[in-house]
Amino acid sequence: MTQKNGEADNFNANIKGENTTSMSDNRHKNILTKRVLLALVVLGVSFVCAAETQTLQIDPNHTAAQFSVRHLGISTVRGVFEKTTGTVVFDPSDTAKTSIDATIDATTFNSRVQMRDNDVRSPHFLDVAKYPTITFKSTRTEVAGAGKLKITGDLTIHGVTKQVVLDVDGPSEAIKDPMGNLRMGADATTKINRNDFGITTMPGIVGDEIQIVLDVELTRPAK
Repeated sequence: MTQKNGEADNFNANIKGENTTSMSDNRHKNILTKRVLLALVVLGVSFVCAAETQTLQIDPNHTAAQFSVRHLGISTVRGVFEKTTGTVVFDPSDTAKTSIDATIDATTFNSRVQMRDNDVRSPHFLDVAKYPTITFKSTRTEVAGAGKLKITGDLTIHGVTKQVVLDVDGPSEAIKDPMGNLRMGADATTKINRNDFGITTMPGIVGDEIQIVLDVELTRPAK
């Protein structure tokens, strides 16, 4: 009887141990399943956010509108407009829907030479007292290869509006900064003839062709 009772006790203990192990395994499986489902939900939400049309602001603190022009045909003068603002609408699923509305503060012209800067801001050139801004409003966007766009739009300088084409590298993949804000970057270049905008002072001294380079950072506040 004692031996039989001992065997029964061992059998019951084994059954109890197996049940406990099975219950523990089930709990772990349930926790794992919940984590997987949560991850899938987060990924799904992220995918929807990434695919939706986004309206981003140009960050003036991390954006530069630069220019270069030949002097006497032998050297190049470079400078920058120190404040650029505006809005970019971007659809990751169709980059051809990208649109830009940007404004450059012409009064912030800086070529690092005060006398020259004052002259360029004067009625001799930009006449910033009368025309304080330079604007660009896109009218058409075309995909020009992997990670490249051609954006056509109306550029207004010195009160004159002409159509130009921006050659764009980007935009970059969207990231989140430490504050949770969405950020993207892009670079754009174009060339204009200053005579087309009624700026004709000092022919032969100041070159006619102006190279414009835009380094742009875009941001959208965290939701």
